[in-house]
Amino acid sequence: MLEIPESATIARQAESILAGKRIAKVVQATSPHKFTWYNGDPLLYPDTLVGREIDSIHGHGAFIDIHCDAGITLSISDGTNLKYYPAFEKHPAKHQMLIEFDDKSFVAFTVSMYGSIYAYKGELDNKYHKGSLNSISPLNDEFDTNYFDSIFRNAGRDMSIKALLATEQRIPGLGNGVLQDILFLSGLHPKRKISTIGDLQKGDLFHCLKVTLHNMTDRGGRNTEKDFYGNFGGYKCLLSKNTYKEPCPNCGNEIVKEAYLGGTVYYCPNCQPLGK
Repeated sequence: MLEIPESATIARQAESILAGKRIAKVVQATSPHKFTWYNGDPLLYPDTLVGREIDSIHGHGAFIDIHCDAGITLSISDGTNLKYYPAFEKHPAKHQMLIEFDDKSFVAFTVSMYGSIYAYKGELDNKYHKGSLNSISPLNDEFDTNYFDSIFRNAGRDMSIKALLATEQRIPGLGNGVLQDILFLSGLHPKRKISTIGDLQKGDLFHCLKVTLHNMTDRGGRNTEKDFYGNFGGYKCLLSKNTYKEPCPNCGNEIVKEAYLGGTVYYCPNCQPLGK
């Protein structure tokens, strides 16, 4: 899923190879997906995209924006994967859209559980996209302790730390995936009420959030997610679907896996106690 490390990594990779390419063809979905959302009728996307030249690519939050000339943009959201193929590679059998360039290289878009592929001119009328563009990323220096404190101040005191950080897009692109290592390194249980978190622990959480997201991004994303070329990222997640059956990397105790707030959380009850 696209979260901050992946949107930043894929945008950087994609711009390095796509800038200057011209879109020659738009191939419609070969495997229709009822939870793929488009901006209008995807059958009209060729009218918008064909002939456009890629100018730049911007990753923000859980979105990647492919900016073209004439004010045209192609945006994808969390849940949509894009993979680059060199010229004359065989098209994948299943995709939700594919764009081919004038040099015969192409990018295939696939959706796992849900996702969006938007083609539009000007500004996208989507509150999550607008919110992401207008937010401050934890990767930026402007995301400081004062900004972090404001997120706490504007939330209910009975809210859990997972609800605060990974729901309602308070920090766009910080989702359930990256949250696991942030909370583990902070020693915070995902169900911990924010009213029980003191200033010292909040300071530790701020530090872990910034450092962990930078580490994930600097290493090309998480090893549970793929980049623009279909390779897994270089950051090895401490707690994830790949590691939860292993002992806690800190104390050796058993890791707990459970469903919470619409996603799976992993935590060590010893290192991340609920009551402290």
